[in-house]
Amino acid sequence: VQLMESGGASVQAGGSLEVSCVTSGFDFSTCGMGWFRQTPGKEPELISIINSDDTITYRDSVKGRFTISRDNAKNTLRLQMLNLQTEDTALYTCAADIPCGLALHTYKYRGRGTQVTVSS
Repeated sequence: VQLMESGGASVQAGGSLEVSCVTSGFDFSTCGMGWFRQTPGKEPELISIINSDDTITYRDSVKGRFTISRDNAKNTLRLQMLNLQTEDTALYTCAADIPCGLALHTYKYRGRGTQVTVSS
């Protein structure tokens, strides 16, 4: 199982960014996927999930600004982020709900993350 994030960058507040996660080693189309973010000294927080049936959930703090999507043909998960704020600064990590198809929502399999830094 491999999950590799990319697309992190430094942006100004109010700006936009899209991060991606290319995966391999499991049946992506049948798996729930999620995005976590973590800042130093804090536990990772789950900010959005997309199930295999494309149902989506967002954490309140990103609702209306972030959009999660999946491309099953490319085994890729994306997170579009609009109107970024300084509090969005974090390491963004994608996660797979493996074993797939059971909806356990444990998301134990995670990538190494991509850094997003938002400056005022």
